Amino acid sequence: MTSHHNRRQFLKKSGRLTVTAAATLLMGNGGGISALATASSAPDLVAVKNGEPHALFDAAIKAAGGMGRYVQKGQTVVIKPNIGWNREPEYAANTNPALVQRIIEHCVNAGAKKIYVFDHSVDHGQRCYKSSGIESAAKSSGALMVPGDHERYYQEVVVPGGQKLKKTKVHELILESDVYINVPVLKHHGSSGLTLAMKNQMGVVWNRGEYHWRGLHQCIADFCRFRKPDLNIIDAYRITLRNGPQRAGADDVVMKKTLLLSPNIVAIDAAAAKIFGKDPQDISHIYYGHHGGIGNMDLNGLNIKRITLPG
Repeated sequence: MTSHHNRRQFLKKSGRLTVTAAATLLMGNGGGISALATASSAPDLVAVKNGEPHALFDAAIKAAGGMGRYVQKGQTVVIKPNIGWNREPEYAANTNPALVQRIIEHCVNAGAKKIYVFDHSVDHGQRCYKSSGIESAAKSSGALMVPGDHERYYQEVVVPGGQKLKKTKVHELILESDVYINVPVLKHHGSSGLTLAMKNQMGVVWNRGEYHWRGLHQCIADFCRFRKPDLNIIDAYRITLRNGPQRAGADDVVMKKTLLLSPNIVAIDAAAAKIFGKDPQDISHIYYGHHGGIGNMDLNGLNIKRITLPG
C-alpha cells in the first residue's frame, strides 16, 4: 500500500477520476476473431460466445488490442470480481474463478507490478473467497487476495455531481491502484433487477446499505461520477435467471458461454441486459447513467466486435 501522505495527494488529484464523456458501447451473433486491433481501431465493445472462460477472455482482449492497452509495465492493478456470496461456482452467484485467473495471467504478462483482488462480501468474506474458488485462482496465478470486510480499509470521498450519493467510503485499493478492472457476473438481482458492471461497484464501498434508503438505482449511477473502472468484463458463462443474487438452485442457472468486454460501463450494462432479455431502459441505474451523461445505453451504430468461437 502507499503511505497516507500519498493517499492524500491522490485524493487532491482525484478530479481525474471524475466521469468524462466516454466512448459508447453490445452483443450480437457471428463473426470470427479479427487481427489485433490498434488503439485507433479498437472496438467500443467486444462480445464473445461459445467458449470456456479462458478462451472467451483470450479472444476478447485480443480483439480489444491486448491487455497492454490497459496495463503498463510496473503498474499496480486491482481486480474487483463479485465474491459476495458463500456459494460454489456452479451456482453463478460469484464471478467464475477461471475467468479471474485468466485476467490475472494477462496482467502479469503485461508487466503489472502488483495485482490485488478483493470484494466487500455480503456473507463472511473468507468463506466467500474460498468457496467461490477465486482465492485459489488468484493465488495460483500471481495475485494477492486482500480483505474488504473492515471499515479501516475505506476512505471517505466526495462524489462530484452525485444526486443522491454525495459522499461515501471507498476501499483504499480503488484509490491507490493504477488500473481498476471490474469483473461482475451477470445475474438476476431481487433489488436492482440485474447485477451488472455498475451494480458490482457497490462492492468497493463500505456503507452500501445507505444506497437502499437513499435510492438504490440513483446511487449506483452516482458512484460512477466518482470512479469508473478502466476496464469492465462481464462474466456471462453461467447466468442466474431467477432467485438472485444468491439463492439460485441448479434449475435457476443456465449456460450462456458468453463474455462482454468494454471500458464503457453504461453501454456494457446495456449489452448485458439485452443478453438477459431485458430492455436496458427498464433497468433504472442504466437509464440514470445514460441520461446523466455517464455513458450511452443506445447501442445502435457503435463499433461492436462480435466473435463466435469454433465449437
